[in-house]
Amino acid sequence: MASSTSSTSPCAACKFLRRKCQPECVFAPYFPPDQPQKFANVHKVFGASNVTKLLNELLPHQREDAVNSLAYEADMRLRDPVYGCVGVISLLQHQLRQLQLDLSCAKSELSKYQNLGLINHHQNLGINNLIAAAGGGGGGAAHHHHHQFFPRDRHHHHQAIAMNSYDAASSLLAMNVSASLGGQFHHTPRADDRSRNIIDPS
Repeated sequence: MASSTSSTSPCAACKFLRRKCQPECVFAPYFPPDQPQKFANVHKVFGASNVTKLLNELLPHQREDAVNSLAYEADMRLRDPVYGCVGVISLLQHQLRQLQLDLSCAKSELSKYQNLGLINHHQNLGINNLIAAAGGGGGGAAHHHHHQFFPRDRHHHHQAIAMNSYDAASSLLAMNVSASLGGQFHHTPRADDRSRNIIDPS
């Protein structure tokens, strides 16, 4: 009777090295049979003996991360023999610094617009308070309504206030002059005027 043979396939490492995959094979958990290129790259860059030595020095829970790191470094080294994964890291760091600079500039611009909006708000509030104080003596519901002015309307608003003040002063001056002139011309009739009004009886 023929002895039963194992139906499991050898790991990618043992298959690549053309050796029998033992149950205690250190490569088997991390280089499955369906990923032959993964071990081929690691072996080409680091060597199978060096990888075996490294895995034997690590704790079992650290070996998977170490193999994934070796596989990534080997793949990057084959793509870029000069810089390898260092080139990718440098590129990512440069992109990160650029994004941080862009973010800082965007925050600075946003702060400027926020400060400008706050200044405009206080200026508009001050103008509205002045308008309310100037029109408070007249009474009526219209004086309780606050208008919102933009910076481009302030110049026209100040001109309108100045013209109204000038018109009011002119009217008051005209009234005073009229009153003064009326007082000068309003006088009692002289004696010769009264004599002219007496009818001669003859």
